[in-house]
Formats: sequence, structure tokens, C-alpha cells
Amino acid sequence: MIILRRAEQRYDNRCGKQAAWLSFYAQAADDALAHGFGAVETLDEICLPPDAALEAQGQALPETVTYVLSGALTYEDSLGRSGVVQAGEFRCVTTPPGVRSSSANASRNDWTHLFRIGLRASGTHPATEEQSRFSAADRRDRLCLVAALAPSAGALRLRQNADVYSTLMHPGQHLVHDLRFERRAWLHVVSGEVALDDLILTQGDGAGVSAERALSFTARADTEILLIDVA
Repeated sequence: MIILRRAEQRYDNRCGKQAAWLSFYAQAADDALAHGFGAVETLDEICLPPDAALEAQGQALPETVTYVLSGALTYEDSLGRSGVVQAGEFRCVTTPPGVRSSSANASRNDWTHLFRIGLRASGTHPATEEQSRFSAADRRDRLCLVAALAPSAGALRLRQNADVYSTLMHPGQHLVHDLRFERRAWLHVVSGEVALDDLILTQGDGAGVSAERALSFTARADTEILLIDVA
């Protein structure tokens, strides 16, 4: 079974020049995807103008995965953690209850384009953070594991039951991701165009796949995808 979230169906959360598109929006009471997909609670695409701060997050999500597509993002929180996430880097953060955090564009001249995945809590975990760069070569025409509950090959460690993959695909490249028993997956098109079964997904589109043995997709252009495998 496949459930679609077209780019134009995302919640458009603009504040001044800052733009954010939320694939899942908890206040949309009549939306079957309002509260996310499996362990994925939020999936936000954010464009920050120079020197701009993200809106205050208040109570932080239990675990987040941030991917900076272009530009650079500074961060700090009430635990004293701070630093910069550069383009091409992923950062995983586990945040205990009560911690507040903030982020901002690190540049005074350039925009920052990022994706932020929030994972649903499966218990309370101590504060952790890991950050790493995954090169274009690492991700070219293959599903590169960037974060996982049981990481391997340099992937970041998650505390929630999810595996996050990234891929950069040439036109015509075909990939298959097997789904273990009672697992599901969310595919998000960062850029480009991909065929998933008989569906065509373009930039900003997402699709949740469940009750299937695998998902199979083919790039129809130069394409970048995030894939999240969850319970």
C-alpha cells in the first residue's frame, strides 16, 4: 500500500523571508498523516535567509536528524552543545525532556537549505549527538545508510527504531529497498523525479509504503532521495 503526500499538500509555514514546508502537521485534524508516519513524527524542508534564526523550537523533539543540503547551520542548546552543520553533513541529536534548542543560518550572505526529521520517542534516552559528512560518491546510485538504530559502515547512531538512507541517482538508475516484516518506509524526493510503481514523484513529494515486501523506484532525472525505514 502506498500513501502519497504531494509537495503542494505540505503545510506551508512561511515567516518573513524564511520558508518551511512540513510533510506532517499535527494541527491538521482531518489529515491521516497529521501525526506522521510510523516513527517519523516530522519531516520539514526549511530555507533560511542570511543570518536568520529558525523559529524557537521550545521543547525539543526526542531525536532529530538534520541534513544540510546547501549553506551551513549553527546550533546550540541548553545542555551547552553548539557547533555548525555544513552542506553535505548529517547530524543526529538525542534530547532529554526539558532541553531547549535553537538554530540559525551561519552565513550573512547565503541562504541555507536543510531538512529536519523528527523521530517519535520509544523511551527516555540520555543526551547524545553525532555528526558526519557523506560524500556524493558515498551516496551515488546506492542507498547509503546515514543513521540507524544499529549503525554500520560509518552511519550515525539513532536511539529510535528507524534507519535513514540518502541517495543521489543518475537518470535511469533503479534501486530496490527490502522491507523486513512489519516494517514500512517513507520516501521523500529532495530533487529530481522518480517512478515508484506506476506513480511519478517530483521534488517535494513523499510516499509512505507499508504492507509490502519491498519498494522499487527508478530515477527519471538526476534525483536526490531521503528514505526512512521505520517500525
